[in-house]
Amino acid sequence: MTRQRLIVLGALGLAAIALAVWLTPDLGRPRVLSGYVEGEALYMAAPVSGTLGALSVRRGDRVEAGAALFALDPAQPAAELAQASASAAAAAAQLSDAQKGQRPAELAVLDAHVAAAETRAQEAQASLRRIAALAEQGVYAPARLDDARATAEAAEAQAAAARRQREAAAMGGRQDQVRAAGFRVSEAQAQVTAAAARLGDLAPRTPAAARVEEVFYQPGEWVPANQPVLALLPDHRVNLRFFVPQAEVAAYRPGRSVAFACDGCPPGLSATITYVSPRPEFTPPVIYSRDARDRLVFMVEARPSVQLNPGQPVDVTPLAPVAGARP
Repeated sequence: MTRQRLIVLGALGLAAIALAVWLTPDLGRPRVLSGYVEGEALYMAAPVSGTLGALSVRRGDRVEAGAALFALDPAQPAAELAQASASAAAAAAQLSDAQKGQRPAELAVLDAHVAAAETRAQEAQASLRRIAALAEQGVYAPARLDDARATAEAAEAQAAAARRQREAAAMGGRQDQVRAAGFRVSEAQAQVTAAAARLGDLAPRTPAAARVEEVFYQPGEWVPANQPVLALLPDHRVNLRFFVPQAEVAAYRPGRSVAFACDGCPPGLSATITYVSPRPEFTPPVIYSRDARDRLVFMVEARPSVQLNPGQPVDVTPLAPVAGARP
């Protein structure tokens, strides 16, 4: 074999090796499942409009559960709370007034009316007795006796009416009036509760440990109702998303642990599977590895044991296939 022929064959061999390396760049590497870190932001807003009075955090800050975030100007909601409290106090006073009788001074006036009516009745009875005696002697005509008897009966009826009025005044309002006053008290108290809730909504607190991802308003700016003032990235809403071939998805179940690695991360990281998509899909374009391209896969979410940044690519070590599962 000539030297020139050997050179040609060697060049062809090197070209074949280069082509094989280009076509299989991961040759010799352990197989991994490609994925990335996904974060679901939590947008914090107030249900009412107002001027942003205070901002307690900055972008990138770590905050613990219950930490103060921001506060709108409380002047108007505080006035509404004061008004609702005053209305509740007035309704309670009306209920108390309806449950008890009239005031002692008013009852004293009614007692005087009763005494006067009883005195008039006694005088009418005395007059009736005198006229009756004289009528028997023939001094007065029978008509005079009838008039005296009618006057005495009318005076007794007026005295009885005065006594009933005094008893009714001591009893208080009717049951329907008392019940209606009680309903007005409940309504006023509900308005106080709603006003207090609106006042509390002006200064929401962190629902869970999180990182401040973005701040949209600064102190002094007007914030419309339900418009997010800042975005939080809670720790429990940061997950791994990776993609498992449909032939292997049977091994992945919520609660199982997977090992993963990422650039610049310490070794030995793990994550707990929280969700396995019930629908297959083709590998999304965000996954760039050649061996994962155009493969029918199922998306799996897992909660990592460490804090990671959304968008960070990860490599997940595949789980062993389930025994007896079809390939």
